[in-house]
Amino acid sequence: MSNLIKHNGIAADPWTLVSLPAPAEDTVRKQAGKVVIFKVTGEPAATQEQLQTAVIPATGNVIVPLTLWQARKDELASRAARGEIGIWLESYELLEHLLASVSDINSLPVIGINFPRFADGRGFSLAVQLRTRHHYRHELRAIGDVLRDQLYFMKRCGFDAFSLRADRSTEDALASLRDFSEPYQGSVDNPLPVWRRYPRVGHHALAHSKTEPTHDDEVD
Repeated sequence: MSNLIKHNGIAADPWTLVSLPAPAEDTVRKQAGKVVIFKVTGEPAATQEQLQTAVIPATGNVIVPLTLWQARKDELASRAARGEIGIWLESYELLEHLLASVSDINSLPVIGINFPRFADGRGFSLAVQLRTRHHYRHELRAIGDVLRDQLYFMKRCGFDAFSLRADRSTEDALASLRDFSEPYQGSVDNPLPVWRRYPRVGHHALAHSKTEPTHDDEVD
């Protein structure tokens, strides 16, 4: 069964996700007393060796890492013109780099955003910016460590496709999109908060009642 949820249903996936080969060594730093592996916004996402050795299928629709697209754009240009190329970003990459690499953001049929781990929320901000600030209209796909509990909030931020981890139930994740019947805050999916979406009947009724004279207010 497909692990892709799209347009509120389980869908076949016509796209192949291309990943870079593992680096020779990762960036290791100290954080909160622990040794962790991570990158910060603006750092290079790939080495030259990774970019040169990455394998891109010769045919079909592919979603390639932003750095691979930047490095091999000439090689992929004709396929991009046919709508066969999508691009995915790491959570620490800058949208400015994506925008600078294409003539029109809406020339991309798919943009993916990677969630390297559940606790990394930077992808939510990238999605909101793509939908609201840059007016991206096509498929926005969450990839990586995508779990059931995130999907409802990812949808609110503008994602309309979710590539679930292989060890997770797609049916259960699909049900999570209905976890809440009515969100309070406004967001990408509906910018109006709940108090703007519904008439405040009780408030108006109360205000009206205060303008109508009561028996006690009447004067002979």
